[in-house]
Amino acid sequence: MTGIYLLLGTNLGNKTKNLEKVIELLVANRVAIRRESSIYETAAWGIEDQPSFLNQVIEIETSRTPEKLLELLQQIESNMGRVKKIKWGERLIDIDILYFGDTIVDQEKLKIPHPEIQNRRFTLEPMVEIIPELVHPVLSLSQSEMLRACEDKLEVKHYEPVI
Repeated sequence: MTGIYLLLGTNLGNKTKNLEKVIELLVANRVAIRRESSIYETAAWGIEDQPSFLNQVIEIETSRTPEKLLELLQQIESNMGRVKKIKWGERLIDIDILYFGDTIVDQEKLKIPHPEIQNRRFTLEPMVEIIPELVHPVLSLSQSEMLRACEDKLEVKHYEPVI
């Protein structure tokens, strides 16, 4: 299935390498990468007293169900060394399913579309970069429309690596 969008985030370790490693592990697990946004440097959301994040949105293609994809993503996070300590805390890697085509899932451990897309500039900026016209299947708003209405004022900027 196509039209599956993931948000990658990291604020510990070698952040650019962490993002590269996720993509490498997805491909190794037969997940096709269709598009990648630029990498964005973003202020921490939720708990702001922590290092800034690097975030990126990727579009993937897979034959997995949403539940099986979630299992794979959690396995990748674990294999990369993610330890869940506190909600919105520092993390080596975080992989969220944003959209799974037009599929709507409302389970305790899996909600698609991700319930916070419209509230997070660090998600909307890269989404607008790669597919501004994509319409949220519940809110019936495009990514561009949600970004214009987003009240999140935390800084989101294109990442420029220090050489």
